[in-house]
Amino acid sequence: MLCKGIFAFMTENQYGRTLEPGALKALAHPLRVRIYDLLSERGPQTASSLAALIGETSGATSYHLRALASQDLIREVPDRGTARERWWERPKGRINLPGPAETMTPSSRAAAQIVTAEFLRLRHRALMDYINRPDSEQPDGWRDAGLVMTTMLDITPEQMAEVKQQLSDVVDAAIQRYAGQESQPGTRRVTLRAEIFDLPAAEHRGTTDKEQS
Repeated sequence: MLCKGIFAFMTENQYGRTLEPGALKALAHPLRVRIYDLLSERGPQTASSLAALIGETSGATSYHLRALASQDLIREVPDRGTARERWWERPKGRINLPGPAETMTPSSRAAAQIVTAEFLRLRHRALMDYINRPDSEQPDGWRDAGLVMTTMLDITPEQMAEVKQQLSDVVDAAIQRYAGQESQPGTRRVTLRAEIFDLPAAEHRGTTDKEQS
């Protein structure tokens, strides 16, 4: 959910934390964002399994896992694994990523830019993979289950805030309703996206650049 200055990355619980500068800087590496995204998407992983998914060495993924764990962004799975093979998971809940702002220090602003840009890049890649997926690779019952929808509205800031809250309520209700179903037969992990934001103002909306020149 991208609203003014905040990117919210959610799993089953709607409650969570807004990342403080230290955690934001720890996440500000494309590989760490990718690891964090994979732990959200696929559940607990080891350094070796993440290395195979990403195409890196297990030494590299292990290093980045420790960096994420140092800021409580991820945690070791209790009672699973060995001293040589540790399992890691992303705690359930919402994290709010503050967008780059003038009030931030230069280092925090740079970290916010890196994290937000990488999350959105991965998000767009997942969307394009879905759009381009052949029907033959869609399991029965899932072929027409998705929805990619865009519309344009002419509304005030107050009305947009109302729509934003309605979208947030729908997402939160779905999180609560379907929590804990990961082991149920017939379920798959899906990505739910809700976006609403204002577009750059145009002095003469509806005219082409050539007509304005």
